[in-house]
Amino acid sequence: MRRPDDGEFTKLVAARSLALRRMAYLMCGDWTQAEDLVQIAFIKLHAAWGRVRSEQGVDAYLRTTLLRACIDEKRRAHWRREQPSSDAMPDPAAAHDSAVARVSDRDVVVAALRRLPPGQRAVLVLRFFDDQDIQATARLLGVSTGTVKSQTARGLAAMRSILPDPARPGGEELLTAKKEQS
Repeated sequence: MRRPDDGEFTKLVAARSLALRRMAYLMCGDWTQAEDLVQIAFIKLHAAWGRVRSEQGVDAYLRTTLLRACIDEKRRAHWRREQPSSDAMPDPAAAHDSAVARVSDRDVVVAALRRLPPGQRAVLVLRFFDDQDIQATARLLGVSTGTVKSQTARGLAAMRSILPDPARPGGEELLTAKKEQS
């Protein structure tokens, strides 16, 4: 089995780690756990370097390994993580700043993603964050395209029930109230 050149592997880690870390955060909702998942993915890639031959193969291997590592972490019954309390967090001073508003919106969406089952979360992250089509998502997750379609539909329906629609009457107030709660 061919071992990776240290310089080559270092460049690969530098080029891919930020995007993988963002993807992992969207799946698990915790930056520290996201870093751990990315590290697991790179360790497994290093061990399987001789089997992964092409540039597209490396990306696919990393995404698949990251998804499986995230799902494995969620399935471990003995694994308990502390959940930060949101009631101790102060409101930012610049609440009307557009950057703060974008961060708040992102936090609301990430909190909603965390409430979804791991399979639905993985499908939504791959389809809408990583911009994968149905076939690529099915291939990455090792499921049928029908499963991807149904998980997408269920995940989007769950997200719609969790997140308010600002276009509906009272939706904007509900969205503001949810932001203040989280």
